[in-house]
Amino acid sequence: MAGNSLHDLGAIIGELETSGRLARVRSDVDLRHELAGLAATLEGGPRAVLFERVRGQRWPVLAGLYGGRGLVASLLGQEEKSLATFLAARVAAWQRAPGQPTVTKQGPVLEATAPDVDLGKIPIPVHALKDAGPCLTAAVAIAKDPESGARHASMPRCQVVNRDTLHIDADAGGAFATYLERAKRMGRSLWLTLNIGAGPALQLAALAPASAAESGGDALGLAGEIAGIPLALVPGMESDVEMAADAMWALECEIVPGEFAPTGPFGAGAGSYTTAEQRPVAHVRRMHGRAAPVFHTILSGAETRTCAGLIGEASVLAQLQRLVPGVRDVHFTPGGAGLYHAVVQIEQQRAGWPKQAILAAFAAYPPLKMVTVVDDDVDIRNARDVEWAMAARLDPAAGIVTIAKAFGGCKVGFDATQPFPKRAEYERVAFKAVALEAYEIVGADAMGAARAVAVSAAADVAAPRLPVAAAADPAPARPGRPSSDYDTDRIWQRELAEWKTGPVGEAAPAPAAKAAATTDWDENRWWKRELEELKREREGRKPAPAARSAKPAPARPPAPTRPAPAARPAEPRRMEAQAAESRAGDDDDGGFFRGGPA
Repeated sequence: MAGNSLHDLGAIIGELETSGRLARVRSDVDLRHELAGLAATLEGGPRAVLFERVRGQRWPVLAGLYGGRGLVASLLGQEEKSLATFLAARVAAWQRAPGQPTVTKQGPVLEATAPDVDLGKIPIPVHALKDAGPCLTAAVAIAKDPESGARHASMPRCQVVNRDTLHIDADAGGAFATYLERAKRMGRSLWLTLNIGAGPALQLAALAPASAAESGGDALGLAGEIAGIPLALVPGMESDVEMAADAMWALECEIVPGEFAPTGPFGAGAGSYTTAEQRPVAHVRRMHGRAAPVFHTILSGAETRTCAGLIGEASVLAQLQRLVPGVRDVHFTPGGAGLYHAVVQIEQQRAGWPKQAILAAFAAYPPLKMVTVVDDDVDIRNARDVEWAMAARLDPAAGIVTIAKAFGGCKVGFDATQPFPKRAEYERVAFKAVALEAYEIVGADAMGAARAVAVSAAADVAAPRLPVAAAADPAPARPGRPSSDYDTDRIWQRELAEWKTGPVGEAAPAPAAKAAATTDWDENRWWKRELEELKREREGRKPAPAARSAKPAPARPPAPTRPAPAARPAEPRRMEAQAAESRAGDDDDGGFFRGGPA
């Protein structure tokens, strides 16, 4: 996607339409719960959703832009697996040479400026069933430090109270709260702009942790680094705080220090409700917008985890690679709400560095509650693999790090790496990599494909080919087992029958040995025992049981040719009966021929 498109939501919608990644809802939907309910039902799919007809509103609503990482990858023109690495590289490049946004006199957001403010003209939905009211969830707030004039961007939740009043649910301890304290100390109001539909580049930059901007550059410059083109701003009309030139709407707001009101509850990204808290009150003094705008909303849940977690893990990766040698990758897990649990992959170079990575990760992203560090042979995006590392390599006595009374609460880290230097007992079992498409596999799923190939190969080697006429009338399949071209019962019965009907005193060549089985039932052991028993019978060392045949074995005339198994239908069952009798008291109880486990 072109760089300037990442600043322009209108261009993004057009490109989503062209690429088949946009779904359109043309039925009437209500802003209260219905729109969000439908968006949540469609969430996680390959498409963003545009609600064209919102009851009582003029303008459409876009949701699901961050419903999945695959969709975000398509917006950024990257592979899904490399998203964090791509964004980390952008963060690192911007830290080395902080870029700045540009300020222009005109922009699309100024197409429909009006001094009268009415937030009811913006289609702002109510999301969760217990939300306190409609709120802005995708608006980027731009504020300035009252002392230094440095700009800062964030994405606070803003509850709409009436036509010109908002309650700002900003995080305590962040830059916004710091600016508000400084404004109060200086005896002045704090101004900010709320930019709705500002584009993914600015939204991702606004969600980056404070550590990403420690180089002292303007945080809005990171949006330009992500998009590949500087962010364009237009000057405010009520204050010196700028607005995003390509936003769909921009609200100029004044906050009087010391004025607070109850805000919430709201559905949070972690999947639970926030509690009602006293938050700053913002008065909207002027409203700007495009001539034909689209409202953008972000649902709490998967969307929050994707957009916030993605830039969070990218920022942590950039910070760790700068501070901790050997760090290869970082993943914020879905099970950790995409925000609170980071898994760090490291190629150990010195003892103790995994614990350094734990501490650095917490410093890089304060919302984190858990950090797990694993070796570079562990797939950090596979929860099963990570759990294996914790079970096999974590030493609970020395590998668990707890940090009490930290910002954001108590934190815990797990060093699930093997000891350094590496020892042989911690090496993972490895197998030769094979491409399944190179093999002909019938009647087996991918998990059993390798075993099916081995069995097929053994059948080709061990089983002699029957004439076509004989193959048309095979021995009955054992109950409970699926029939197939390879039937072990039929092959073994045929081999025994051919051996027994051979000339008296003439040793028939033994068939090729079967591959050893991996169960208590040993096919080779049974096969050898049967052949030895028949050989002893022919040599007169053991009398034949009466149940075996009406004629003694030595008196049987030699057959000039070996008849097909179809001519002796009862023979296999007599062989089974004999085998069962001869194995009385043996370790093998003949369960294979009685339909037991093979």
